[in-house]
Amino acid sequence: MIEREAPVTRATVIHPGLRDHMARADARLEEASGLAEALDMELAEAFIVPLRKIEPGRFFGRGKVDELKLQLKQTESDVVVIDASLTPIQQRNLEKAWQVKVVDRTGLILEIFGQRARTKEGVLQVELARLAYERSRLVRTWTHLERQRGGRGFLAGPGETQIETDRRLLADKMAKLRRQLDDVRRTRALHRKTRQDTPFPTVALVGYTNAGKSTLFNTLTGAKVLARDMPFATLDPTVRAVKLPRGMQILLSDTVGFITDLPTELIAAFRATLEEVRDADILIHVIDASDPDLEGRVADVEGVLKAIEAGREFQQPVIEAWNKSDLLSADDFEEVELECMLANRKAGQVVKLPISAVEDINLDALLATIETALAQRGEVLHLTLPPHEGRAIAWLLANGDVLREVRDDETGVVEGDYRLSTVDAGRFRAQFPHLAAPLPVDDPYEV
Repeated sequence: MIEREAPVTRATVIHPGLRDHMARADARLEEASGLAEALDMELAEAFIVPLRKIEPGRFFGRGKVDELKLQLKQTESDVVVIDASLTPIQQRNLEKAWQVKVVDRTGLILEIFGQRARTKEGVLQVELARLAYERSRLVRTWTHLERQRGGRGFLAGPGETQIETDRRLLADKMAKLRRQLDDVRRTRALHRKTRQDTPFPTVALVGYTNAGKSTLFNTLTGAKVLARDMPFATLDPTVRAVKLPRGMQILLSDTVGFITDLPTELIAAFRATLEEVRDADILIHVIDASDPDLEGRVADVEGVLKAIEAGREFQQPVIEAWNKSDLLSADDFEEVELECMLANRKAGQVVKLPISAVEDINLDALLATIETALAQRGEVLHLTLPPHEGRAIAWLLANGDVLREVRDDETGVVEGDYRLSTVDAGRFRAQFPHLAAPLPVDDPYEV
């Protein structure tokens, strides 16, 4: 049997450049091209089309549509990727005019998510987002959607059109997926509650897609999460334990990357996953320091964090890890170091740090910064607990975090450092006044 190679899909990527968004046009075009190549498309051409306004029927003006049609014929493109959100009517009209498949930004991202999802939860979330997107695409593109089906039994009237049937079937399927996702969400909430009941704080890596989160995660944890130079290499969150320099243990989670104009369908569908970010004790915002569109992408990430009620605006500590600093020139690296130093001095603590997950630059400093930030969340008690103080030990395990604990096997005496909230520290002193002691001046957890 002769094996034949699958035909290569040639894609033309078009970024509509509106006047008030031209500053980021080049970066957006490069990103859209990367998204197309991530789907194994061959990039035939990529360019920016300046726009004064968006036409409601075809997105572009009639003259521009005709001009692009000739250009697409010359490049022999099979697919046109429009780096914007198209309405169903706009997408249909452009496909009719150009006689090629047209995909907008939302459809492109959903296709990538569909290919990359591996776990049951990820597949369910992507499928729900895809159905929500496709439901709005059920326009009367084909004549069969106008045909009516006769009513059955006691139902009166001419029946429902095919498009109504399709919409109803999609709605039923989406309702089923939501029920399945609710089960997943409850399970994930139970797992999260179990982790919260342990003495280990949680730290979540967030950032723009392809900023190096998974590479950093692998370096810090020794895990083997897929880390490749492509957008959305990993979708499903992964959690691993990490030991900090002074012995404190944390749970570090790697999460899905964010992107400009992340489809609202995806934010809604990935709600259970994104709750991992919202409930983390600390966020590590991984930033690609070598990205020419750095400021814009930082703003995009902060926008998504705000949408899920996470980040600084919601009193959640954030540490910015400026990754890929090894790719910077000496002058640019000095500039980043200076910016981080000024920001840290203004904040009175480390909030920005240049790192490299590949070259292991400042990773020890990042772990120490995480430890310091965690220590600032509450009060640390240094306690020596005799073996007969089992009730006090149980109270500490139920209400605080164990930073360090050493048990003398001969005497049974437990010596340890326990972090409590300010309220719980007061409660502990009230219940066990003979045990509470001030933190030593040279205690390693002192901030």
